Amino acid sequence: MYTIGQVAKQVNMPVSTLRYYDNEGLFPHLVRCSGIRKFSDNEIEALHIIECLKKSGLEIREIKKFMELCAQGSSTYPQRHALFLRQKAAVEEEMRQLEKTLDMLRFKCWYYEQAMQDGSEERIQKMLPDHLPKDIQQLYDHAHEK
Repeated sequence: MYTIGQVAKQVNMPVSTLRYYDNEGLFPHLVRCSGIRKFSDNEIEALHIIECLKKSGLEIREIKKFMELCAQGSSTYPQRHALFLRQKAAVEEEMRQLEKTLDMLRFKCWYYEQAMQDGSEERIQKMLPDHLPKDIQQLYDHAHEK
């Protein structure tokens, strides 16, 4: 069993966040001894899942619903599985969008390196949109995909 302070250090999270999660009912089996929260390895694992779901775009109220499904047992496996499939798809789409963003940033880094070398953008502008060096063209094309 761990104190809230120990858990906060272990997972690099403010104590106030852990209290908030507890107040929101995200740790339904959290033990209290004389009013002091005692976290087990189960709550620490739950924290990892909570953070994963938050980073995937779920709000606390949706995470709370997930935790309630967990408490209901194996009959909710299909709903929990569906939730993770949805969030996986959402993260994969976000990653695709971030890859496009990264390619635009890479292109623009190249663009301005060339412009600084040339002292102007004139030569580069003449290459646009489809006469860029092959590797740069791929970045440009990907960044401009719809």
